[in-house]
Amino acid sequence: VRLEESGGGLVQPGGSLRLSCVTTDRGFRDYSMGWFRQAPGKERDFVASITDLGGTEYADSVKGRFTISRDNAKNTVDLQMNNLKAEDPAVYYCAAGRGRFYTYTTQLPFYDYWGQGVQVTVSS
Repeated sequence: VRLEESGGGLVQPGGSLRLSCVTTDRGFRDYSMGWFRQAPGKERDFVASITDLGGTEYADSVKGRFTISRDNAKNTVDLQMNNLKAEDPAVYYCAAGRGRFYTYTTQLPFYDYWGQGVQVTVSS
């Protein structure tokens, strides 16, 4: 399964970006999808997830600012990021997993496939 992210870039504090992840896999609707991020020198951390049934989870640090959504007709999962802060810059990764233990969608091992990542920079 190939995942390709887009939409990263440079934004000022308080600004918005929309990340998108697309796959050509026909089984997209059966995957739970996640977004993770990794800042330099830090571990890859959970940001948001959406299950194949549409249930969502968010890291506490992004609740109320980020929104994850999916479009099964287009094989895409998006991450709308609003009110970006100084702690948000990182490489953002899209991930796909077929597990059914949805409790674990916040954890890296749940996911089988990863994109290459897209850089998000927040700077004035």
